[in-house]
Amino acid sequence: MPDLSPIAERAEAPETLPEITAGELSWRAATVDDAQLVTDFNNAIAEAGDFPFRETVDEVRDELSAAWVDLSTQSMLGFDAEGRLRAAGFATTAPGDVRTVRAFVFGGVHPERRGEGIGRELLAWQVARARQLLAASGKELPARIAAYAEDTDAVRHRLLERAGFAARRFFADLKRPLGAGAPPIPEVELAGSLRLAPFSPELDDATRLAHNDAFRDHWGSEPQTLEQWQSGRSEFAPEWSHVVVDDAPDVDALLADERTDASTAEALRAGEPLVVAYAYNSRYEADFPVRGYSFGYTGLLGTRRAYRGRKAAIAALAASMRSFEDAGMEAAVLDVDTENPSGAHGLYASLGYVKEHGSRMYSIEL
Repeated sequence: MPDLSPIAERAEAPETLPEITAGELSWRAATVDDAQLVTDFNNAIAEAGDFPFRETVDEVRDELSAAWVDLSTQSMLGFDAEGRLRAAGFATTAPGDVRTVRAFVFGGVHPERRGEGIGRELLAWQVARARQLLAASGKELPARIAAYAEDTDAVRHRLLERAGFAARRFFADLKRPLGAGAPPIPEVELAGSLRLAPFSPELDDATRLAHNDAFRDHWGSEPQTLEQWQSGRSEFAPEWSHVVVDDAPDVDALLADERTDASTAEALRAGEPLVVAYAYNSRYEADFPVRGYSFGYTGLLGTRRAYRGRKAAIAALAASMRSFEDAGMEAAVLDVDTENPSGAHGLYASLGYVKEHGSRMYSIEL
C-alpha cells in the first residue's frame, strides 16, 4: 500500500455541488420508474454514435435498482420545457472495493442538445459528487474516478480529457464466427479431477470466489460481494454458461498456498465445492440487428491463479461456443482488456476471435 494522505483530503470533496444552468433544463433525481425514459435516452446516444449495442429496459432497471445506489443523491436527469429527457448523469460506487476505492460516472447529453455546454456542467456535477462519495467511503485506499467511452466517441473523449481524465485502459470487442465455414471449436480434455459442469445456482457463489481470485492481479478489478455478483442478470443465459470444478482438490496444498484468499480458504475448510474456471454468458438480443448477426456474449471468463495452464478456462469457453452454436447463434463475442496479465488476448486470437470494436476507460487517480 503506497503512503497516502487520508482519503478525505485526497478526494477534495466540495461542500456543495455545482449548479447546472446550461441549456435551461429542469433537473431532478432519477427513480427506478424512469427506466424506460433512461433506456430510450441511452439508445438515442448509442444510435447517434453508431455504438455496437443497445440497452433494454430490464438492463437499465437492474442498474437503477442496485441496492448500493442511492438515486436520490447519485443521479440527475435534465428535462426540456416539453418534458423530454435531454441529459442524464450518474455517480456511483461499488461496495466490494478493497484495493482501490472507486467512483464511476456515466451518462450524457441527447444528440439534439449537444454544443450548449450541458455536458461540461453535468460532468462537473458528477465529478464533484464522485469526490464526495469517495471521501465518505472512509476507505484509506488509493482512489479512482472512472468513466468509459467507445473508441469512436470523440466528443466524449474531449469532454473527459478537458475535465482532467486520462485514458488508462483499452478494451477490444472480439468476434468469433460459428457454424458452417467457421473454424472448428476446439476439443479440450481436462486432466485429473477437473470436471466441466453446466451453470447451477448451487455453484454460483463458488464461481464468485473463483472470479475474485482470478482477477486479483488484474488492474482495476475489485472483489465482488454476493449482492454485486448476482445483480444485473436480466440478459444472463444460464443455459449457455459453464464452470470447471475440481472434484478432489488438494486442500492442504491450497490452504498452504499464499495465493489462496481468505474466502476460498474458509470454503475449503467447510468442504464447499471448488470452482476453478468459469464462463458466464449472456444473450443480448437487442444488439443482434445493430451488429447484423446473432451471438452469444461471454461477459465473465477466468481461471483461479493456482490452476492456470491447465486449460480449464478454454474448456469452459469452448463449451460456451458449442452452446451458442447449438442455439443457432452466428458468432461468439467477448470483451477483453488489451493489457490482461493472463495473456488472454493472444489466447482469443488463437481461437479465432478478431477485434470488431473498441472502448477505453478514463480515470482521475487520487
